Amino acid sequence: MNVSMWIKALRVIPKISKEEWEKLDVISRWLIATRSAVFIMTFLSAAIGGILAFKAGKFNFWLWLLTTIGLILAHATNNLVNDLTDYIKGVDHDNYFRAKYGPQPLEHGLMTKKQLITYIVVTGLIALAIGLYLVYLRGTLALILLLLGALFVLFYTYPLKYIGLGELAVLLVWGPLMVGGTYYIVTGEWDWNVVIAGLPYALGVTAVLFGKHIDKYEDDKRRGIRTLPVILGEKNARMVVLGMLILQYLSVIYLVLTGFFTPFMLIVLLALPVFLKVWKAYTSPRPDSPPEGYPPEAWPLWYVALAFWHNRRFGSLYLLGLIIEALLQRYFV
Repeated sequence: MNVSMWIKALRVIPKISKEEWEKLDVISRWLIATRSAVFIMTFLSAAIGGILAFKAGKFNFWLWLLTTIGLILAHATNNLVNDLTDYIKGVDHDNYFRAKYGPQPLEHGLMTKKQLITYIVVTGLIALAIGLYLVYLRGTLALILLLLGALFVLFYTYPLKYIGLGELAVLLVWGPLMVGGTYYIVTGEWDWNVVIAGLPYALGVTAVLFGKHIDKYEDDKRRGIRTLPVILGEKNARMVVLGMLILQYLSVIYLVLTGFFTPFMLIVLLALPVFLKVWKAYTSPRPDSPPEGYPPEAWPLWYVALAFWHNRRFGSLYLLGLIIEALLQRYFV
């Protein structure tokens, strides 16, 4: 048991040698193989749905916890399937971008295909079992949400990512499916206002994916992987990311002005200093080497790391604002 590695794997995607891998416990290996550092995005989407359910006076902790675990395991399954599919298609060979910023279990010889498939099957079956139980509790709409989620888990890497639909899929998953779906499972009610309230955060997650695809723009272009940044062009894609970040703030302001949120949600404006730094980087070409003070272990991640930084700051403040709103509404109004 290596708790320090668990914490590290949940914070960053650690670079690790074969020798170090062999010494790790199974939980550390699973956390590294699934790129668990990005699970915070899934947790925050589920948390938003749960807090909105609490605000509505219909919160069920156990249903929320089950839903959150199921979503995180589905996300983990997708990451594993992603690596397996890209390896089989030969995408990760010849020092491809994915193999530079963190361990690719198959490309780096950390796992065999059989072992990775075992991880996929076990992780996916647990997620599916949770999903089927929630379908049993909630019925037809929950089944539709489960099937849509399974579709994106299995087919995001191919063909969706290859035809410029991966980014749209992420926007739909981290917004309507995760936020709206969590709210529905917890309360038994579908609410379009909740779906709209999930949009500010879903835009941030989509911006992170855009950033990753911009970072590997040249590699993807050479390999015929037509992500949306490849279709739009690198510079245009950077402008789209900035547009999505601006929309995050504008959508919160809109929800405050319409009365769905109280002015407490304007706490997200405290993320603007980070946004301004991200703006400066996104309006400039990618540097050839890590700038002074940039964590060397994070390189060659650049645009994605900046978008992730902003998403963490904005998402945390968004969650804090929702918590303040919910507590005030439930106990002081």
